Amino acid sequence: MEPAPEADSMFRHLLVPTDGSDLADGTIRRAVRFASEAGARITFVHAQESFLVRSEAGLYGEALALDPAVADQFSRAEEDYTLSVLARARAVAEEAGVACSTVAAANPVIHEAILETAAAEGCDLIFMASHGRRGLAGLLLGSETQRVLVHSSLPVLVYRKQDADRKSTRLNSSHLVISYAV
Repeated sequence: MEPAPEADSMFRHLLVPTDGSDLADGTIRRAVRFASEAGARITFVHAQESFLVRSEAGLYGEALALDPAVADQFSRAEEDYTLSVLARARAVAEEAGVACSTVAAANPVIHEAILETAAAEGCDLIFMASHGRRGLAGLLLGSETQRVLVHSSLPVLVYRKQDADRKSTRLNSSHLVISYAV
């Protein structure tokens, strides 16, 4: 299928957050197909939530005190992981001929890092995954996707985790939630 001309495309610049999980990797492949068909480009972002500067540290007492050498090792490992996650995403886009860039965002509040990156990069759509947790699991674990949906002024396209018995690789309305700010 030929990509739509950029001038005719509703979305020209997608932000695709990734955490390196299998679900995020699948979402990257779907976002790349979407971008290819729309003639859009992608910015992939990996938001680093450092355990050293967690926003809720004050709720649980003093922040974690580590030997500086141990903290440095954790920081290097976190940076290496971020670079590998973003390199995998870039490879998928480049293989499909989709223009892309990558951003490593450091912010202890993940949804804020996503929204700040979308604004800074001039994105017009956020395309992200959702594990589809509901009930108590959703309440206890929270959802960065839910937080992005609540706080975003941009449209957000949410790709939901497929049921294990569904093997379709095509996007359809049962897989997507699109939210527009009004």
